[in-house]
Amino acid sequence: MTRRIVVVGGGESAEHDVSLSTATAVAQALRSSGFDVDELTIGRDGLWRRGTDALGSRAIGSLAAALAVIERADVVFPAVHGPSGEDGTLAALCSLTHTPMAGSGLRAGALGMDKWAAKLVAQAVGIRTAPGRLVAAAQIADVEFETDVVVKPASAGSSFGVALARDGARLCDALRCAARFDDRILIEDVVVGREIDVAVLREADGRRWASPPLEIHNDGLFDTRSKYDGSARFSVPAGIDGADRAALAGAALRMFDALGCAGVARIDFFLTDRGPVLNEVNTMPGMTAASQVPRMFAAAGLPYEQLVARLVDAAAVPAPIGPGVEPVTS
Repeated sequence: MTRRIVVVGGGESAEHDVSLSTATAVAQALRSSGFDVDELTIGRDGLWRRGTDALGSRAIGSLAAALAVIERADVVFPAVHGPSGEDGTLAALCSLTHTPMAGSGLRAGALGMDKWAAKLVAQAVGIRTAPGRLVAAAQIADVEFETDVVVKPASAGSSFGVALARDGARLCDALRCAARFDDRILIEDVVVGREIDVAVLREADGRRWASPPLEIHNDGLFDTRSKYDGSARFSVPAGIDGADRAALAGAALRMFDALGCAGVARIDFFLTDRGPVLNEVNTMPGMTAASQVPRMFAAAGLPYEQLVARLVDAAAVPAPIGPGVEPVTS
C-alpha cells in the first residue's frame, strides 16, 4: 500500500523562502520514490495553504482545515525552518494528533533551536562551547563595550541577525539587528578554528551514525548572505586526520543523544587546536539536494532520495513532554 506523506513548508519566520525550497525538494524526492505526497504551506501571514488555495481566512480556521489534510497522512514531514516550525511547534501538533512525524520531537526542537539552552546541554555532556552570555533585547543599551564578539539571536536560523563586532559602533548595530529576530541575544567570543559540520541520522531500527564531516571555506563570517549567494565553498569529506574526525563524530553523536534528536540533525563545530567547539545545532537543516546535510550523506554513499525516504521510514509519533501517567483504577 502506498504511504501518504504530507510535507509542510513555509512558515512565518525569516526562513520562509528557505523552507519552501526544502519542502519542494523533499516532496519531489518522495514522489520519485513512489510515495503519495500532499503539500501544505504556512504563509507569512500564518494562514495554511494547499497549493495556491488558502485554507480559510483566519489562522485558527486555516489550521483546522489543514488538520483535515493531516488526518489522512501516514507521516508528516515538517520542512519548516526556524521559529514556529523547527523549534518543536509542528512536532507538538503531531504529538497532539498522534500523527507519525519525520524528525525530532518537541523537546529536541526547542532545545536545539535555543542556542543558549544548547550551549548548556553541550557543556553538561563535556562538549566545549565559546564563552558567551545572554542579554535581553530590552537591555541592549546597557551592554558594555566588547570587541571581537559574535552577536546572535538566541533562537533564529540561517544566520539571520548574526554579525561579527570588532568595535563599539558595530556592536551597537549588531545588537539592534539581532533584536529584530528575538528578544534574547547571545554574545559569544570569537573562536578561531576551522568550520566543520557533521550530520547524524537515526535509522528506523534506532541505530545512529555520523556522516563524513563537511568543511566550510569562507572569507569572514559564514552569514546569511554567504550561505545563499554561492560565495562559500564546501569540502566533503573535510581534509582532517582520523583523530579529529573521531572527536567530531563523537561530539556530534553525544549532542544528538543529549538533546533527544530523531531523524536527522546537523551539528556545527569549530575545530580548534584543542578539539571541537560547538557552534550550533539544527534539528531541521536545509534539505535540498545541494544543502550541506545531503552532501555529507552523499559522500557516505547515501543518495538524496534514499536519505529522504529513510527519514520517512524512521518517523514516529512524537512523545509528549514529561512522564506518562497511568490511569488510576479501583
